[in-house]
Amino acid sequence: MITSRRALLSGASALAALGLAGCNASRNAANVQMAAATPAEGGFGAHAAEAEDSYTPESFSTMYGAIKGDKFPVPAIRLSEIDPAFLRKLVDYPTSEKPGTIVVDPHHHYLYHVMDGGRALRYGVGVGRAGFAWSGIAKIHNKQRWPDWYPPADMFERQPDLKKLMSHLQSGLGMPGGPNNPLGARAMYLWQGDKDTLYRIHGTTEPRSIGKSMSSGCIRMLDQDVIHLYKRTPVGTKVVVI
Repeated sequence: MITSRRALLSGASALAALGLAGCNASRNAANVQMAAATPAEGGFGAHAAEAEDSYTPESFSTMYGAIKGDKFPVPAIRLSEIDPAFLRKLVDYPTSEKPGTIVVDPHHHYLYHVMDGGRALRYGVGVGRAGFAWSGIAKIHNKQRWPDWYPPADMFERQPDLKKLMSHLQSGLGMPGGPNNPLGARAMYLWQGDKDTLYRIHGTTEPRSIGKSMSSGCIRMLDQDVIHLYKRTPVGTKVVVI
């Protein structure tokens, strides 16, 4: 069942509101983005052989270092601001779900990318605060690099100063993709059947939100992690939010 939701913003400034608002998007904007869906960059099978020793504390500085070869630079993560429990790790994860499936555990703030042999890549995530939680089964309908963000009308009503930060884009009033956009470096759009749930898996401009429940319902990841997952996740991937 698709749950409708209203954006609830708090904070003294429009910039603070951006971090909380995150993935709210109008349905019209989502439909336009659908036409620009990106192809898979190599599905699960292309990355099945993940080396266990590549997910050790000694490798975190490399895994979460600056990325300079992308459309926009991605700054290094200050690891001192992140609980080590929420850094990317290869873990045991027995499940009946098929390899390649994404399973999100909002209660514990983890996202699992299921692999062969009872293993999974585990990522820390930020999830929706009280009143914005969502669970169910969906599929990744389309994917976007450095996605544009289109706040819905009720968000502008609640936070009119947001309009000062927006531009007139192809799908309406929004913020173009880039380093200041609250959707971060990548977004994967979750649909149920032929309907957009309006929930996404996306990056974040607020690394300290990982491991917390403070978003407007979407599943936010560190930019380095969402880029890593995006490459391994083709359109059509099953997503289970428990």
